[in-house]
Amino acid sequence: MTALVDLFAGLDPAALFQLQQPLASKRIVVAMSGGVDSSVVAALAAASGAETIGVTLQLYDYGAATGRKGACCAGDDIRDARAVADRLGIAYYVIDHESAFREDVVERFADDYLAGRTPIPCIRCNMGPKFTDLLAMARELGADCLATGHYVRREIGPAGAELHRAIDPARDQSYFLYGTTESQLDFLRFPLGGLPKSETRRLAESAGLRVAAKPDSQDICFVPDGDYARVVRSVRPEGEAPGEIVHAETGAVLGDHRGVIHYTVGQRRGLDIGGQPEPLYVTRIEASSRRVMVGPRRLLATASARLVETNRIGPLPDAALTAKVRSLAKPVPITLEGPLGDGAETTIRFHTPEYGVAPGQAAVLYAGERVIGGGWIETTEAAFAE
Repeated sequence: MTALVDLFAGLDPAALFQLQQPLASKRIVVAMSGGVDSSVVAALAAASGAETIGVTLQLYDYGAATGRKGACCAGDDIRDARAVADRLGIAYYVIDHESAFREDVVERFADDYLAGRTPIPCIRCNMGPKFTDLLAMARELGADCLATGHYVRREIGPAGAELHRAIDPARDQSYFLYGTTESQLDFLRFPLGGLPKSETRRLAESAGLRVAAKPDSQDICFVPDGDYARVVRSVRPEGEAPGEIVHAETGAVLGDHRGVIHYTVGQRRGLDIGGQPEPLYVTRIEASSRRVMVGPRRLLATASARLVETNRIGPLPDAALTAKVRSLAKPVPITLEGPLGDGAETTIRFHTPEYGVAPGQAAVLYAGERVIGGGWIETTEAAFAE
């Protein structure tokens, strides 16, 4: 432990975990996925002198996940997390959460695809198993906080804890955490939000953690090969029912498809229709009639989006607002038309037409660097008529 304390001597554990001294009297529960980020958080917690407990929620079948790349919370990742905990000398527990994860996340993911929506299961996971169930477990363990490896910042503002984007814009994960409630944010800690990923890996290597060079998780954890249709098909086989590909402007039937689960709004590749005067994109999916509507890119331009199940973190500011409709998109100026939070419906209006907006996605709202909340996109208003 002395070596770890020396290693992290340049960092202030009390500031990283936002806990009052003496940290020796504190208990920190760390959500460990088996990756480098949460492993470094566990090492930082252990070096702080606080009692540290690592917890992994096993989210899907251990045997089936063994050896899969890009996964988390299953298979080899549990083995890696346990090895890190052993090296740090901290308690470590694996909690079987497979049934709840399948129902709350995987089945919801499949149902959204069947409904012609573009699901974001990582947000559902954070709103459910991670920041509800795991947080409750941390409280039951008598923890002073639950720490995770997410790249976001928890700042204290005039009204209390606030959620801010990470210092490293390439690693910022605030889009996935807009559903965090104020009471959850009071208990959560994000020690890596002020560090670049390169520094996290350096710390892991210096601490001798076996995961120091482990690749980052890619795509959706339970779909590490990127084959969404395979997952949906295994849960909802009816999703492969064939249908028509129809031009959104002319109404002409351009071909047949092999199931709506193979398409999302904005998709261009894989349509298998040729002889058209301009490139065509999926503009909407009519799930009830199993029709995939396609058209030119201008039909993807969106003027506004109606949000449901909205969440608000802290007070609404007087400052200008921006929104992201995809995790890697740049925030764009919007006007909020209606209430935000407590599940209320609201509308955001883009100052200029925005592309790539689809029902099922999340719209996350910002005031500068602060996340003020967001909601699920239920419907959109086209900027240009078909």
